[in-house]
Amino acid sequence: MQGDVANLADLDRLFGQVQAEQGVVDIVVTSAGFVEHATIDVATPAHFDKTFSINARGVFFTVQKALPLMTRGGSIVLVSSSLHLKGLPAHGTYAATKAALRSFARGWAMELKDRGIRVNTLSPGAIDTPIIDGQFKTKEEADGARAAFAQLTPMGRIGRAEEMAAAALFLASDDSSYSTGIDLVADGGLTQV
Repeated sequence: MQGDVANLADLDRLFGQVQAEQGVVDIVVTSAGFVEHATIDVATPAHFDKTFSINARGVFFTVQKALPLMTRGGSIVLVSSSLHLKGLPAHGTYAATKAALRSFARGWAMELKDRGIRVNTLSPGAIDTPIIDGQFKTKEEADGARAAFAQLTPMGRIGRAEEMAAAALFLASDDSSYSTGIDLVADGGLTQV
């Protein structure tokens, strides 16, 4: 079902349909993300508002609207970013939204524990997805960024979407049943070594 996480009516429609078709939600993975390069000296209110609306506000209200359907416990995985651990020029607003998710996970882990709901974050590094292409004007620039990210990453490459799906599945499943409030960093070692 297509929708915009920044649009509360779309979220209401989504969870209304989920309730009608399934009645219950066991797992929520929030993975929407928006990146727009802007240093503080040129960032506009529109840039700030759009980034926070999608990356932080959208996550907050997605989880809030899912909670009434999480009647038998469950798991919430908030896809953050390893950039919340680093300072990268022109990514300050983006990184701040991802730090907000980290904070949400800590608070919600405590708020929701008595309901049997675990909350964790997954913090990917550079992953080969269309979000890289969307940050650049040409394919050549995007490919150059991929190469630069690979060079900066101790594992010598950027990650694959399948690797992040496996990490999210781990956090969502009973394989991580004793984990809540954690940040699983999957960034090829970029922020760790």
